Amino acid sequence: MVPLLLVLLLALILFGAGFALKALWWVAVAVLVIWLLGFVLRSAGSGGRRGRWYRW
Repeated sequence: MVPLLLVLLLALILFGAGFALKALWWVAVAVLVIWLLGFVLRSAGSGGRRGRWYRW
């Protein structure tokens, strides 16, 4: 009974980790796309120089 519970617990942990990692990949792709869009679409600053699109 105990080995069965351990195997089920391990399967649950691995499934949860796999789902979390896949979700994190999608978040990373979305952040990369937003960053690239901000880099390409940044507005021109004073003197014709291109300004930073972020605030920090």
